[in-house]
Amino acid sequence: MKKDHSFENNELTIISSGVVLEGKMKCNGNIRVDGTIKGDVDTGGNITIGTNGKVIGELNAKEITVGGKVDGIVRAQNKIILEAKSILKGELITKILVIAAGAQFDGT
Repeated sequence: MKKDHSFENNELTIISSGVVLEGKMKCNGNIRVDGTIKGDVDTGGNITIGTNGKVIGELNAKEITVGGKVDGIVRAQNKIILEAKSILKGELITKILVIAAGAQFDGT
């Protein structure tokens, strides 16, 4: 019997604290950023920016949760969540936006 893996993707890519990635990143699974990315990130899954994470560039995903710092364009097909200590400078494009008390957002 053949398994259907058409869109069942539980892969997780972690950019750990202390890691600095420069350039474009593309994948199908979920991404967690606790380090720094200088460049664009495009995924068919979700992106989570941890409290110590930082992204300078464009983010594209199904859902994006920001706990750290983002400077750039953030596009989510479904939802963007800005957690209490998050700082976002740039542009947001999404259907649903959740902003926790204490989050900082400077942009459109």
